[in-house]
Amino acid sequence: MFDIPLLAARLGESTVWARSREDTSPLATGYFGASTGAAAALIAARRSEHRIAAVVSRGGRPDLAGQALHDVEAPTLLLVGSLDLPVVPLNEAAFERLAGIKELTLVPGAGHLFEEAGTLDLVVQLAAAWFERFLPGPTAPLVHSHAVPHTAPGGRPP
Repeated sequence: MFDIPLLAARLGESTVWARSREDTSPLATGYFGASTGAAAALIAARRSEHRIAAVVSRGGRPDLAGQALHDVEAPTLLLVGSLDLPVVPLNEAAFERLAGIKELTLVPGAGHLFEEAGTLDLVVQLAAAWFERFLPGPTAPLVHSHAVPHTAPGGRPP
């Protein structure tokens, strides 16, 4: 069994680290979790200091996030394979407990690992659309350059 609280804590620490860097601090943060990683992402997302813009769960176990589901404010997309019969009701129950903007999508013909033809491609499309919808663009330039034109001796570019 995975230590979900430990995974959530590490994800939160990674988020704090990314926000401390000049090159990544202007970017909005989204979490993508699969299986038990989805529960860790939701637990980490509930903490307001992380300011998570969106969460996507693929074949996840959001039910394992427990009471944290009530505190998640980030728009959350739950993607579940329609053939993943044990996990569908777990996602439906978690969906009911989620606060805020949320969507539950059953991916037709997909099992738990989305190994069936075209199902993972559909997951990529759905997740990308969710992130494009809820992750704003950078608030500042990503590259800060103070380059000075350089020429080699004789006036030629190097």
